[in-house]
Amino acid sequence: MTLWRIRATVDDRPGYLSVLTASLALRGVNILTVQVQPTEQGAVDDFLVDAPDALDEAELIAAVERGRGRDCWVARSEARGLADQPTRVLGLANRLVRDPDATGEALRTLLAADVVSWRPATVGGERGITGATMLLADPAGGSFALRRVAPDFTPAEYARAQALVELAATVARRAAEQVTLVLPDGAEVAVRPASAHDLSGVVELHEACSPRSRQRRYLGGASLPQPARVRRLLEPSRGLTLIASTTGSDGTAESVVAMANLLGEGDEAEVALLVRDDWQRRGLGSALLRRVVQHADRSGYAALVLHVQATNDPMLRTLHRLGRPAAVERDGGLLTLTVPLAVAARADREDVFSTPGV
Repeated sequence: MTLWRIRATVDDRPGYLSVLTASLALRGVNILTVQVQPTEQGAVDDFLVDAPDALDEAELIAAVERGRGRDCWVARSEARGLADQPTRVLGLANRLVRDPDATGEALRTLLAADVVSWRPATVGGERGITGATMLLADPAGGSFALRRVAPDFTPAEYARAQALVELAATVARRAAEQVTLVLPDGAEVAVRPASAHDLSGVVELHEACSPRSRQRRYLGGASLPQPARVRRLLEPSRGLTLIASTTGSDGTAESVVAMANLLGEGDEAEVALLVRDDWQRRGLGSALLRRVVQHADRSGYAALVLHVQATNDPMLRTLHRLGRPAAVERDGGLLTLTVPLAVAARADREDVFSTPGV
């Protein structure tokens, strides 16, 4: 007996699936697993079957068509195909919890894709499926493009893949960024990704900062930003916001002392820092900047952009300590600094995860 995968579309009407299974049974084909995926064209039935060795691909396709199946695809399978889909997905999810950077390989395994590519920005069409190609949004920025020779992707496969990508992004966001920093003077601060629950603490941070610090952060003035704007900064649609906080030795409530924003747009990301005045010149700004740069590197951005007042010497020194060259453009008293990242040498960067020989 030989293992085969069969995929065919069947009209979503009572009794049609039983006609197909009966046609396979007449040829001695044993159905081991079946998944039914609804589509606009009908129900896509995905079978793993055990067939007599004498049956070839053409005979299996003929049996499916006699059973009222259409758009049939048949391929040899392996014993690992016996694992049901929920088990496989849970296994891949467990792998991503341990290694979020394995997203591309996990997608390839989940969907038996021939090639999985990552790009800094969505290119070549809208997110979704078109035949045997799929484009997924990466919550950290950019997109995953998947391709396989056959069969065509289904909406159910798209939903599984998008959920897997979002899981990896969540793990990377929460696990990789939750650290305790020890500053040069021995002070400790907790650094973690921000959320909407941090709104009151970040508003208090702005209130505690001097007008000069707020003006350096927002450039347009020293007034307090509206809570709605702060809320958008805490949970950017693309990028990351980190907050640094302390807790009193007597267990008093957490106090937010700094915020770093990484806001993605295309293949670039804008960076801005706000550090409470009594925590400035203690190395906190430099530590936060290094962490957002590391995140931008992992996310595949080509460059960082910073808008800095020409008189903001502390921020310019912080950027200099980063040790990365920056292109500088001046517009009156405003400097725009562009810092190339590791992928800058390949502006159209594409990480590719492919099957051997493809």
